[in-house]
Amino acid sequence: MRFPKFISLLFVLVIAVFGVAACGDDDPEPTGDNTGSTSEPAAGGGSGSVNIYSSLPLQGASEAQTKALVQGIELAMKQANNKAGNISVKYQSLDDSTAQAGTWTPEATSANARKVAQDDKAVAYIGEFNSGASAISMPILNEAQVAQVSPANTAVGLTTNEPGADKGEPEKYYPTGDRHYLRIVPKDTIQGAALATIMKEDGCTNVAMANDKEVYGAGLGRNIEGSLEEQGVKLAFNEGIDPKASNFRSLASRAKTAGVDCFVFSGITANGSVQIFKDFASALPDAKLYGPDGVAESGFADPKDGGIPVSVGKRVKVTVATLDPESYPPEGQEFFDTFEKEYGEKNPDPYAIYGYEAMRLVLDAIERAGSAEKADVLKALFDTKDRESVLGTYSIDENGDTTLTDYGVYTIEDGELTFDKTVKAAG
Repeated sequence: MRFPKFISLLFVLVIAVFGVAACGDDDPEPTGDNTGSTSEPAAGGGSGSVNIYSSLPLQGASEAQTKALVQGIELAMKQANNKAGNISVKYQSLDDSTAQAGTWTPEATSANARKVAQDDKAVAYIGEFNSGASAISMPILNEAQVAQVSPANTAVGLTTNEPGADKGEPEKYYPTGDRHYLRIVPKDTIQGAALATIMKEDGCTNVAMANDKEVYGAGLGRNIEGSLEEQGVKLAFNEGIDPKASNFRSLASRAKTAGVDCFVFSGITANGSVQIFKDFASALPDAKLYGPDGVAESGFADPKDGGIPVSVGKRVKVTVATLDPESYPPEGQEFFDTFEKEYGEKNPDPYAIYGYEAMRLVLDAIERAGSAEKADVLKALFDTKDRESVLGTYSIDENGDTTLTDYGVYTIEDGELTFDKTVKAAG
């Protein structure tokens, strides 16, 4: 589906204003790991200083996830003593949300991207958390050729034109024609297949789906739709919703009439997820309920944080590109031990390890580049091959996608996301 009209207009304005990358002397006072990689550091390592930023929704439904994500970033910086080889690193956390919206906004996101694009010492931008937000920031950062590393985006169209992408994707995010964006989570061709696999395994025969019409939700919905067809599971409908609707009882009633035995929501927590799950759970008391990583957070799962009732949560399964701590390699298990010692949190939010790895990857690229030049750092990021990390061994392909493919399936117990099993789904 297309962007909402206001996002499309903002996108055009952003490109018009930032047709040429701006330069400035903004040198903020942001905070700064070296990492394991099979790539060799550049000869004659350089010196100097660079700035790294993150842009994440620090307010609203995703607050618990993004707090853990930032803590992971900061832990990586602390372990590296704010250095990458001989290069000093400063880090600053930016917020792409507002208290009023309770989620990311186009205005806050574009302001963050402009700030970084105008900083001549900026070499990396960790973000966004939401794929729709990256659709806003990517063209701005592409003009400035600042490396962008997302620890959470899964929308297919951000990197490829594979099934699930919308018209004009991904080219419209790269006005220079050169790539600057990569991600360390598997794209939604993988997640869509994982969700369809789970539903097939759980005996679903007739599925109703709703999507929130955003870049992420609409795109993932198309991926789920295609994967259900491949699995031989009937899809009654895939309906785009108005996230601000007071209820979704008529859509739930339509699903009941269609004889639906399973429901899946493709979208983010802030876009009506709690209400739609309550309405479908009421209309379909025996149906199984499913959601993606966009709702894998306490704002959806925990009624104390405004999430779904416990009775509904017992019927829900969600997919997240994070696994049980014991499923990670030794480096990953060591991360969880260190995180607990640092923050006193034995079971951190799954996104903590992605924030940590995003920063570790960037710091490793700076050290391998042996340079404080953003072009050299960007090249080093795309040269990442067979990297042994806390997430496992992976490479970054020419599109900026990770070679990791595993997804975790989580249930909800008393408001807590609980790891159930790993799904291996081919992209």
